[in-house]
Amino acid sequence: MRKESTLCYIEQDNKYLMLHRVVKKNDVNKDKWIGVGGHFEHGESPEECLLREVKEETGYTLTSWKYRGIVTFVYGEDVIEYMSLYTADAFTGEPIECDEGVLEWVEKDRIGELNLWEGDRVFFRLLDEREDFFSLKLVYNKSDVLEYAALDGIPMELFDVINPDGSKTGVVKERGVAHREGALHATVHTWIVRKNDKSGYDVLLQKRSLCKDSNPGSYDISSAGHVDAGDETLESALRELWEELGIEATEDDLTEVGVHRGQFEAVFHGRLFKDNELSTVYLYQKPVDITTLTLQESEVSEVIWMDFSECREKIKNKSLPNCIYLEEFDMIGEKLGILSEKNI
Repeated sequence: MRKESTLCYIEQDNKYLMLHRVVKKNDVNKDKWIGVGGHFEHGESPEECLLREVKEETGYTLTSWKYRGIVTFVYGEDVIEYMSLYTADAFTGEPIECDEGVLEWVEKDRIGELNLWEGDRVFFRLLDEREDFFSLKLVYNKSDVLEYAALDGIPMELFDVINPDGSKTGVVKERGVAHREGALHATVHTWIVRKNDKSGYDVLLQKRSLCKDSNPGSYDISSAGHVDAGDETLESALRELWEELGIEATEDDLTEVGVHRGQFEAVFHGRLFKDNELSTVYLYQKPVDITTLTLQESEVSEVIWMDFSECREKIKNKSLPNCIYLEEFDMIGEKLGILSEKNI
């Protein structure tokens, strides 16, 4: 089944006009908050549908609007909908009651607190961060869980939202949304070490690319990354080693050290970034020649070896630009026998 529709977010005084769908019993959007809009009538253009639906649902006649993007929805195996997405910032007329639900002006910074479709959270982020026209594809399964998302034809990262014990909540979020909201998600951290004659071990540090959405240009864990929705930690750690450094490791090459909970908030590239992750920490001790590594340019700008104790001191006194959690670094030290609980 193919459908075509419009959706509009009307803006006023830093608020969006939201429709709480609580009226119809068999509404696919039951209890969700969405914008105003609806399906095309025969022969309508997107703008004609937009103006008619807004008038019917709100009583307003739009006088200024902008076509922001096209959203392709795939639901299950038999429903495809192409939705023209608009924002509007001027209108005339008096409000009316809506037979689709309850209309309410909601502060933009409170939108994330509402019961939204996960895909809607993605295009709210895009409406906030982008001025150009975009094409977004969202695929849901029959349980209303987001399974796939692509922006301008490029797949987006999706994460399982997890509980503090690591179990999955059943909610899947897009990467940018997860970091806007601070949703707890799983990551993998692999520390590469080699023996030396100083503290006992060197640790391999990677320097994050300047285009990274968090901590650009900082020294970090040897290899790290998110666990994609549906994936497991070990396979994710092996994938990240290969993608970031070109190291083709096997499951037997990694030693699980433990789990670390990390949280912080900071502004990067003018945007607030909230990190909230549960990291499975691994150790890799096979020989590594850094001159032969293949670095992923979008992630890693360089790698260096540093003595473990020297690195720990630089993390403590903040003389090394880094985004390393000292508690996690000490987990590695304890595993290697460099540190004990008494001398940490």
